[in-house]
Amino acid sequence: MSQREKMSELGVGDELGISQIVGELREVRLTSLEHRNRLNRPPKLPARKALAGVVEGLGAALFPNRLGLPDLREEGIDYFVGHTLDVALRELVVQVRLELSFVAETSQLAAVRERATALVREFSAQLPAVRHLLDSDIRAAYEGDPAARSVDEVLVCYPGINAMIHYRIAHLLHQLGVPLIARMITEIAHSATGIDIHPGAQIAEGFFIDHGTGVVIGETSIIGRHVRLYQAVTLGAKRFPVDADGSLVKGNERHPIVEDDVVIYAGATILGRITIGRGSVIGGNVWLTYSVPPNSNISQVQMRDSASAGHSHGAIHHPVVQ
Repeated sequence: MSQREKMSELGVGDELGISQIVGELREVRLTSLEHRNRLNRPPKLPARKALAGVVEGLGAALFPNRLGLPDLREEGIDYFVGHTLDVALRELVVQVRLELSFVAETSQLAAVRERATALVREFSAQLPAVRHLLDSDIRAAYEGDPAARSVDEVLVCYPGINAMIHYRIAHLLHQLGVPLIARMITEIAHSATGIDIHPGAQIAEGFFIDHGTGVVIGETSIIGRHVRLYQAVTLGAKRFPVDADGSLVKGNERHPIVEDDVVIYAGATILGRITIGRGSVIGGNVWLTYSVPPNSNISQVQMRDSASAGHSHGAIHHPVVQ
């Protein structure tokens, strides 16, 4: 049966030239697969929609009284949590299997199902610790924002908390060896909140992002306890080294270290593997590319005056308390 006849059987008319487009797209697709050495094994990737459902289910299991069903009664909470976890984790196994299959050699495919189940079992065992971390983030938001009337309001309303729920789940999956799923989960939050946190970043307890839109936290960032960021803050890389072939070097430590009890105000841009010392305050719209010692107070005016004076700043490195 010709392509035209197949399209006709599907009820697709050819007055728009669709059969020709389908053929041309097939050729482009096959060429792309051949270039990636996947001609005989087309990629089947995790599904964004399925992962969104997984995170929603995990959130409901972690916070059943506030993110679960509205008519839950005390005697039914454990049943709800168990059932919700069962559904979410079974779907997560399916998605993990897809990622592991995507990266596995053909000879390894038989072990993928067992490995996916073991990985999700290890992930689920750490969910109580994730709940403790999220509680600390929620408390930090409530205590750090005079407009917050209750911790419940913070959980259900604040985009920073929504982003942290996704990040805490994604970071754990990233550590366990499924970085694609982890990245997809944080990108779901990015789309919803405007907050871009790479799942590889390390963020300690009591983290608060106020307002949040435009915040960027790079892959190798390390953030200590009780740190507060405002909107449009960037923790980014200063430069991107390349190898002998001119390709970007992947995985090198290129983002800032932010120690405990630091506040970074709106619009600040902090670039490179530098250290912001404990207890420091970084003012709004500051552009910072050198380390600062503990208890520093860096303002835009100071940066401008320093630049005008032609001062150079050597890197000051301080250990992060984690």
